[in-house]
Amino acid sequence: MAKPQPINYEDASPEVRAVFDDIKTSRNVPDVNNIWKYLARDPVTLRRTWSSVKEVMAPGALDPLVKELVYLAVSVTNNCGYCVASHTAGATKAGMTEAMFGELMAVVGMANETNRLVTGYRVPTDAAFE
Repeated sequence: MAKPQPINYEDASPEVRAVFDDIKTSRNVPDVNNIWKYLARDPVTLRRTWSSVKEVMAPGALDPLVKELVYLAVSVTNNCGYCVASHTAGATKAGMTEAMFGELMAVVGMANETNRLVTGYRVPTDAAFE
């Protein structure tokens, strides 16, 4: 199989264009990000993913900055460069400062280190945490 290529708006099916239009309107942007152009190769996945992102990232019990910080932390841990860049931009837009980013990266690094230590040592969960 050849390397997947993005689907641009002018080449998109009406179903894909409808999702692209919703993304552009919801985010007040002139074009969709690359992730959506690549997901457009499978319109069902595009629609489902956009619907889920829109619902999960909407303001709720967690404010938008907290949601972006969590997404950024998970993206760093999962080694998704695209998502790290995207959610660093989103967190910055939502109010993340350099100091917050530094602290977040320290927490991510510490959590990953201690998670691996606990896994390697097979540390049982304390009764107090159950």
